[in-house]
Amino acid sequence: MEGITTSALIELAAVAIGAGIGGGILAGLLGVGGGIVIVPALYFALTLAGMDPELTMKVAVGTSLATIVFTSLASGLGHHRRGAIDTGLLRLWAPWILAGVIAGSLLGGYVSGNVLIAVFATVALVVSADMILRKGRADPEPKGFSRPVWAFFGVFTGTVSAMMGIGGGTIGVPLLNFLGYDIRRAVGTSAAIGFIIGLPGALIYAATGLGQDGLPPFSIGYVNLLAAAVIIPLTTTFSQLGVKLAHSIPRRALRLAFGGFLLLTSIRMFIDLFSG
Repeated sequence: MEGITTSALIELAAVAIGAGIGGGILAGLLGVGGGIVIVPALYFALTLAGMDPELTMKVAVGTSLATIVFTSLASGLGHHRRGAIDTGLLRLWAPWILAGVIAGSLLGGYVSGNVLIAVFATVALVVSADMILRKGRADPEPKGFSRPVWAFFGVFTGTVSAMMGIGGGTIGVPLLNFLGYDIRRAVGTSAAIGFIIGLPGALIYAATGLGQDGLPPFSIGYVNLLAAAVIIPLTTTFSQLGVKLAHSIPRRALRLAFGGFLLLTSIRMFIDLFSG
């Protein structure tokens, strides 16, 4: 691709290494799939490499979703071994999350990026305040809802996650915790949800980007194989460290960690929104 030099590709690989390590730890610890780290890291690297601004976010999102497929498998397996995945909830939620992912992946190109940033930053801020300030119950009990309500939650989680290139944890963990699920089971279940989001999302971004001019080398549509090849082994490896941390630190500390993480994410997004 014209404008992308060999040195720029090396810099992209270096950024991908850092994103892979950080994203992997966060995936296991918080069930977030790592995309919340990977997307901005790739966006920044591709921008510095001289890539067309109209394509940078799409490549960052598509590549992030591809890495989440493998990260969520590794992270979800680790949580499953510790009994922290609610398989009944997965069966109930999976079809609706999938519907949301398809809608979010297809609609992503038609919705203003500023609108997405504003909505997500606001939601993240509210959720972080809830996670930090509200005291969790000693013996949480999941609340019962009708299937239409769970369908709405699933479509919402899948749509927003696919449009942002993130796993289901950023939305799913605080949502499930608010609905009465233990924070560790919320993290474990959300880690598994990442696979349902990542696979169809990556395939759609790859298909819609086929034949697009100006993509970096080693790309299939909006999925860059070079960055993915660097990130995937690191995220899958370091996700296991995150899983161990999630099951070894106190429940309250885990809530505070996730709340702080979302607060920083919200601040970063608001800065991007108002500086653009």
